[in-house]
Amino acid sequence: MRRRLAAILAADIAGYSRLMGEDETATVRDLKGHQAVILPLVGRYGGRIIDTAGDGILAEFPSVIGAAECAIEIQTIMAKRNEEVPEHRRMLFRIGINLGDVIHDENRIYGDGINVAARLEGIAEPGGICISRQVFDQVNRAVKADFQALGPRSFKNIAQPVDVFTVAPSDPGARPGAPAASTVDLKQEIRFCTARDGVQLAYSMVGQGPPLMKTGNWMTHLEYDLESPIWRHLYRELAKARTLIRYDARGNGLSDRTVDDISFDAFVGDLEAVVEATKVGRFALFGISQGCAVAIAYAVRHPERVTHLVLYGGYAEGRAKRARSAAEKDENAAMLTLMRLGWGKENPAFRQLFTSQFMPGASKEQADWFNELQRVTVSPEAAVRIIEATNETDVTALLQRVNVPTLVMHARDDARVPFEAGRRMAAGIPGARFVTLHGRNHLFLETEPAFGQFLEQTRSFLAS
Repeated sequence: MRRRLAAILAADIAGYSRLMGEDETATVRDLKGHQAVILPLVGRYGGRIIDTAGDGILAEFPSVIGAAECAIEIQTIMAKRNEEVPEHRRMLFRIGINLGDVIHDENRIYGDGINVAARLEGIAEPGGICISRQVFDQVNRAVKADFQALGPRSFKNIAQPVDVFTVAPSDPGARPGAPAASTVDLKQEIRFCTARDGVQLAYSMVGQGPPLMKTGNWMTHLEYDLESPIWRHLYRELAKARTLIRYDARGNGLSDRTVDDISFDAFVGDLEAVVEATKVGRFALFGISQGCAVAIAYAVRHPERVTHLVLYGGYAEGRAKRARSAAEKDENAAMLTLMRLGWGKENPAFRQLFTSQFMPGASKEQADWFNELQRVTVSPEAAVRIIEATNETDVTALLQRVNVPTLVMHARDDARVPFEAGRRMAAGIPGARFVTLHGRNHLFLETEPAFGQFLEQTRSFLAS
């Protein structure tokens, strides 16, 4: 087993046993509602959830500042959520944070670093945060908060007394780090433009700031995506400091579903049509999955329009082009056959095959959303034609011609697009930065550390 230094956040709900004794059903319901809001914050601040047994939360952070800001935001949000709740039914988290040495394996962590965090949680006031001296020394000037020294405290099975400090936001109504999600305007006005072959394309803009154009990709729906746990967190975060421009590619969502031409060249033409319709000048261009190849082709054709190129989970060669063995070719053919037979059925059993590739770490709610998203965004015929077109994609000849600052990111264990495909794409683009994200989901889940890594890398790159 290996050791590392980590910031540990431990939390539980004060008086949880009493709440359960009074009304078990309502307590479990309320707990799940709060968890749906606060657990994603861990990943947003770069952390990793270790355990959520019962009413507890145990999380590990590579940054002690991230841990402290996450704790402050949890308490700030919970204070607002409790405003309309009768006092005797309020759920108040107690949080402890320690910085210490931990032993870890693939799924768990052990050691006094965790034990101290748990003891600090135990002495925190309901709705409060307690931190150790090691944490205080790192965050007292970096985090906007008020600190109060409680002095040394002795804890059971902890050899040395621990210097303890309490933490509270310096502005109780403020969220540390970034604007609250509720302050980001995700209301959109959907408009339409016409591609060069007459296909109607739906597009929208959300947020304020320099333009960030996202290329169309597999299975999007401008309306549903803002509600779904598959896409909403990504769009919310990207729209905080940017004007995010999205569109449904042909065959998808609110764009024309029945079209004559579904091809790579048509996809690039769709992007050109949306750019002209929005009348943006120069902009950053963001591609996900097969949208990366479209972004590359556009940047080669129009380098004067693109300020930055951000590519995630992409490839230069589609699945058919990458297939080398007979088994790989047979697998691709079998998948297309299954799509023709099972895509549009109410039973999501077949679509679950795709879901398990795109998001193997999805919760049941997330998987259900993605299964339904596949059904409502694209017809079975269009789904097959889109996959056939993307399978045949090959922009390897264009990579050396990219003359735009480029950031390429790929999840190490991506279950849909091999890591090596992303690495080769990055290697072919002159001067491209390549960042490995730690995860296996092709599409980001809000609670996973890879999402926080992605946001940090993207914001830093776009600001350069």
